[in-house]
Amino acid sequence: MNLADMLSYADIQQLVSIAKRYDCECDAHSKRELIQSILTKIGRKDWFEQFINEMSVEELRFINSLLFEQRSLFSLEELIARVQQTRFERDEQTQSSSPRDMIVKMRQSGWLFNGASQQTKYLFQVPEDLKERFKLVMKRRMEQELVSVQEPEAYRDEDGRIGEDVVTMLRYFHEAGNVPLNPEGVMYKKTQQLLIEKMSVMEETVSKGEWRFGYGRRFHNYPNRLSLLYDYVFYQGWIEEHAGKLIVSTSGLERLEKGTAYEPIQPIYRFWLKLYKNAIPNLSAIVHWIHLCAAKWTTVESMEQALTPYVKPFFYDEPQSIIRQRIIQMLVHLGLLKIGEDAKTGTSVQMSKRGNLLVKGVIITHEDKIKLG
Repeated sequence: MNLADMLSYADIQQLVSIAKRYDCECDAHSKRELIQSILTKIGRKDWFEQFINEMSVEELRFINSLLFEQRSLFSLEELIARVQQTRFERDEQTQSSSPRDMIVKMRQSGWLFNGASQQTKYLFQVPEDLKERFKLVMKRRMEQELVSVQEPEAYRDEDGRIGEDVVTMLRYFHEAGNVPLNPEGVMYKKTQQLLIEKMSVMEETVSKGEWRFGYGRRFHNYPNRLSLLYDYVFYQGWIEEHAGKLIVSTSGLERLEKGTAYEPIQPIYRFWLKLYKNAIPNLSAIVHWIHLCAAKWTTVESMEQALTPYVKPFFYDEPQSIIRQRIIQMLVHLGLLKIGEDAKTGTSVQMSKRGNLLVKGVIITHEDKIKLG
């Protein structure tokens, strides 16, 4: 529902609170006048943009967490959890006193309304038209920080290669027979190197003592791309680890017998979103903003600056490294982003055709993630 519909269902107490919040001059006892004055105020483009620009970063993060959801209704507990996720240690002084204060403020600002039916009256929803207007304002804000450049001298597009390497990995394990694992259940370095040499993208094996966790079941053992591929085939049930050996399972053999040379990118992309959300809860929203902001070749440095306020540090991973290594680099590996290098403009990225299709077409819920274990 849009704002006008939600206002018509709202009780007069909430309407009065919204009208006071926006300094509307009207008869507080007339529901019709309250609704008209609120719609008139919020409908002004200049006023709405100024209102968004005056929001705190915590409020912006909270609204962002609701923007790209297919769901329309949320429980109070879910909203409280989202407010808590918007709170970063680096800006503690700007935070409201409690998550409930934030939700009350959003109700008084006309961003949250209770459901209209008996079944949904204790749930909350955001007006669809406000979400679309919020996206436009945020996109314009980010575009002011972004630096667009000409097509770089050279660029890399890994379109489809990760799908091919899923099959390459399975075939390698099958042909190798029982792949030996160390006491921690990890492939030996020599095996890793032999496998990586067969891949379409080269990586260095993980250095001893390197800090790595939170981005996958085997992320601390294998380099980024290999780790994603390994976790993907493991969670598909195509490989099994037991008794110090790695084998291709019955379902894995059936997958090989299909004869297709590649795995579709969509399920791999969906898996990556669910896997990396353990460390980056608002990953889906960040990817959507990259999609909206990288229609043209855009410098990575400017994109990093625009997105940093919305990315929470993860232990030793700062927002800058999360954006560059955990998000942009992995979107390149997935074939959703093209990445280029130019002597004058540095590193830049642009959404690929595949990226435009997948980001718009794949939406997962905020809570939907792979449980690591």
